[in-house]
Amino acid sequence: MRKIFTVVFCIALLGCSDGDIITVELDFDDTFDQCGELVFYKTKQDPSESLSIELNFSNINSFLNVDDDGIYMSGELPVTFNYRTYDATLPNNYFCSDVPSSAVTILSDEESSDSTAIVSTLLIEDDNDGISASNEDIDGDGNLDNDDTDGDGLPNYLDFDDDGDNVPTVSENPDPNNDGVLSDAQDTDNDGIPDYLDSDDDGDGVLTRDEEFSSADQNPTNDIDNASIGPDYLNDMFSESVPATAYRQHTIQQTYIISCVVSNIQLSNLTQQTLDFGQLSPNQTDSRTVTPDFN
Repeated sequence: MRKIFTVVFCIALLGCSDGDIITVELDFDDTFDQCGELVFYKTKQDPSESLSIELNFSNINSFLNVDDDGIYMSGELPVTFNYRTYDATLPNNYFCSDVPSSAVTILSDEESSDSTAIVSTLLIEDDNDGISASNEDIDGDGNLDNDDTDGDGLPNYLDFDDDGDNVPTVSENPDPNNDGVLSDAQDTDNDGIPDYLDSDDDGDGVLTRDEEFSSADQNPTNDIDNASIGPDYLNDMFSESVPATAYRQHTIQQTYIISCVVSNIQLSNLTQQTLDFGQLSPNQTDSRTVTPDFN
């Protein structure tokens, strides 16, 4: 997707009278890249142009300090804004190279040193359990945070083991054909509760998490009395119980969506009050680990 930035150029030689103002479209993508200490930039071909912002920060991590709601919003930051044109297509690493490519010559370099920018960040977290967050709204009230099937303190959309049986949700075939419809989720004991939400998958009266007769390691999938049937927690003929004492460690994936808006762009031949610079691509990612209190 591309975004059209409309800017106003004044022809300097004619003094910028009303008759000298023309409208020009800068056709750039609505995403930007980043590198170094710290530059946001976007480039295009035909013609070869770039927009860039120099921020007074050492790296992108400054914008990852979100609040409890997963949001970061900077104030107005002083930045240097540049619009450049070139005589050839820019190489991919042009802005991140300590020594710019000699194969490209800058034809024009316009700088606005008194511009400001507002950077905003939205943190999205997910358990990567094979179920979309929207499908983990069990009660259908639109609030994902109040759906916690196993009562371990992690809502299902952040819980890679929704039913607390120490078998990861993704391993319980919640969506066998990957079509986003969970009506065909695996239900071993045919009790109407899919395995990924069922604390006793085989219906033998022993909790799945307690079917660790061979090795009590918070992993019922590797306890197998009869190889022709499979793990004991799916074998209703095997009901030895070793009470679990802990949950597995959970990994929660984090995606930071960073956007930027630039204001007060003043160049010799370009004036723009506000410019939506777009969204950083690729998104910044991280993860955190949680081991819920056992209940």
